[in-house]
Amino acid sequence: MHKILVSRCLLGHRVRYDGGAHGPFDPLQQWQAEGRVVAVCPEVAGGLGTPRPPAEIPGGQGGQVLDGLRPVLTDNGEDVTAAFCDGARQALALVQAHGIRMAVLKARSPSCGNREAYDGSFSGVKVAGEGVTAALLRRAGVEVFNEQELDAAAQRLARLDLEG
Repeated sequence: MHKILVSRCLLGHRVRYDGGAHGPFDPLQQWQAEGRVVAVCPEVAGGLGTPRPPAEIPGGQGGQVLDGLRPVLTDNGEDVTAAFCDGARQALALVQAHGIRMAVLKARSPSCGNREAYDGSFSGVKVAGEGVTAALLRRAGVEVFNEQELDAAAQRLARLDLEG
């Protein structure tokens, strides 16, 4: 049975920057009941509190953060890059420890977004990009889905189960 890395906020855990949560979503609850879910909030794992100031990546590219080219900044200018990178490394360690090949992470998050990110202006402008954790996991070969892609994630999980 394949395990899945899942953002804690999507499981209803109140770990979002504003102290809120998303979900829980039905497929995620089912996978959790089956013992498949390994839950993580990279930002909390990296040492940031809840609630915490919102953070964005100038340009929205988590890979550039990993490569030391861009910071992760809060809306008041505090550099939280180290916490985001540490949380990403902890998520990768969980993936490696559990043999995880896919993840369902929070869309548009500066940690977890897999398709788009905010541009760093704190004005709600989105760009094609990904968060720091999503970028690190993708580089390690993990398929990353978001909560709007649960059907595709379920199909991928079924294929993984068939492969053994």
